[in-house]
Amino acid sequence: MGQMDFLDLETVLSNFHQAANDALKEYSCLVEASCKMIDYSENSTYLVEDLHGKKYILRISRPNYHKKEEIEAEIAWLNSLHEQSPIDVSLPIRADDGDYVHAHRYNDTVYYSTLFTFLEGNAPNENNEEDLIHQFETLGTITAMFHQHTIEQHEHYKEFKRMTWDYDTILDESAKWGRWQDGLGMIPSRLALYEDASLIIKNKLEEFGKSKTRFGLIHSDLRLANLLICGEEIKVIDFDDCGFGWFLYDLATSVSFIEHMPYLDDLITSWIKGYSKIRTLTDEEIDMIPTFILMRRLQLISWIGSRDNETTRLLGENYTVQSDALVKEYLEINKVI
Repeated sequence: MGQMDFLDLETVLSNFHQAANDALKEYSCLVEASCKMIDYSENSTYLVEDLHGKKYILRISRPNYHKKEEIEAEIAWLNSLHEQSPIDVSLPIRADDGDYVHAHRYNDTVYYSTLFTFLEGNAPNENNEEDLIHQFETLGTITAMFHQHTIEQHEHYKEFKRMTWDYDTILDESAKWGRWQDGLGMIPSRLALYEDASLIIKNKLEEFGKSKTRFGLIHSDLRLANLLICGEEIKVIDFDDCGFGWFLYDLATSVSFIEHMPYLDDLITSWIKGYSKIRTLTDEEIDMIPTFILMRRLQLISWIGSRDNETTRLLGENYTVQSDALVKEYLEINKVI
């Protein structure tokens, strides 16, 4: 647990704002620029606008989450994707001293700042089923481009200092976002049910393996909030959680918070159609999709239980309750109940 965990919200936000103001001083082009917080979750994100109306995104990273070299690895991947793929991503911008990442220290707590280009667009609407299904075909194609690029650069990327997203860091006792067992609404009967599902997930992942055609550097958080729709184009933002994981985990993150919606199967079918334009999925991989989706769902229960922000307060215990049907269906398919 870091220093930030002991600070009250007012102090935390004050430190983020101070870091944002200090970060602007690193860029001579941003003198007298306006700076407005637009999101506070894992990180604090600001919309910056200079005197000529040009917009930027400033990210102040959550303290004690990433080291500087890890953020620099994220930046290296973004630049590589920009140079070697058609995927439209928000690009990091060098400060006057030539660095992308700067440290700001307040009361022994370090806040890292990074400035990015601004991308136009709006997040997909989960309540517009028809559009979302159509958009998931495009998202599938984009995700396959990510993965193909990762496979081609496998030897280079495996040297990157980034987190690993596997069973141990997602669902085990040492999970990075906390234990799903400590999620909201975890009564004894639910704990037992979910424990059975977690064990099946673990066994299936061990059998599935981590070959370079299945496991590599991925975005790791392609949920709707991190996508921007601009006409028929989809742009991808927020690579803060990028790391080494199963490629199919990217699909699971795409349906974050909507795994229980009645159109889920249509989203998956559309995604597979788009993905297959670039990379072919085997029958074994397709059969594993429910396992990755449920693993992500349990991880989000951990996240909701260990965080206090607008999203977690909105989802609350109800997200856990809504998971019961998914867990029971998974256990039935795997002949446990």
